[in-house]
Amino acid sequence: MPITPSVDTHRCPLCGQANQCATVAGAPPETCWCMTAQVSPAALARVPPALRGATCLCPACAAPQPEKPEPPARDTAPI
Repeated sequence: MPITPSVDTHRCPLCGQANQCATVAGAPPETCWCMTAQVSPAALARVPPALRGATCLCPACAAPQPEKPEPPARDTAPI
């Protein structure tokens, strides 16, 4: 029989902080912060496969991160 690791459904699988999940706290799902927040697809992709669908991200990890601007092109012409 395979051993399933215990999952703390109150913790974010990416950072380990409290995920503030209303459903886990016993409140109706529609009251959860995630129902009105934009959740980053990149953050969801970072959740380990074994934890997908088992626990929620925290608001900080779920938030879309601003894209880093491209560094300015360097002039490679000889001086």
